[in-house]
Amino acid sequence: MSSHEVPVDLAYTREHEWVRLTDGVATVGITAYAADALGDVVYAQLPELGREVAPGDVTGEVESHKSVSEIFSPLAGEVVAVNDELATAPELVSSDPYGEGWLFRLEVPEEATDLLDAAEYEAYLDTLEA
Repeated sequence: MSSHEVPVDLAYTREHEWVRLTDGVATVGITAYAADALGDVVYAQLPELGREVAPGDVTGEVESHKSVSEIFSPLAGEVVAVNDELATAPELVSSDPYGEGWLFRLEVPEEATDLLDAAEYEAYLDTLEA
């Protein structure tokens, strides 16, 4: 069983992004697993507003003292918001990955079908930690 927090109301990718779908808008962030692996995030490069993205597109990156990790779009859509707080407080990605540490929001034309639910993501994490 994974020791990382995996909220049941979110969807997940194997690249460790989470998605919260609300009325056609997908809020995207990185999971606690990814945040723990990175360590303290010191910089977040986010996508520009209005950008059209496809699933798997690189939309930015998060940088820590340990490494730089690319952020991938989990869904197709248009970037309609970015978390401006991360410009001055990038550590929110580490300290509150499922809340104040969200990265960007997409307006999505359709429901996501190929994302993992919480149980599937936890099972995936277990394979990584085995």
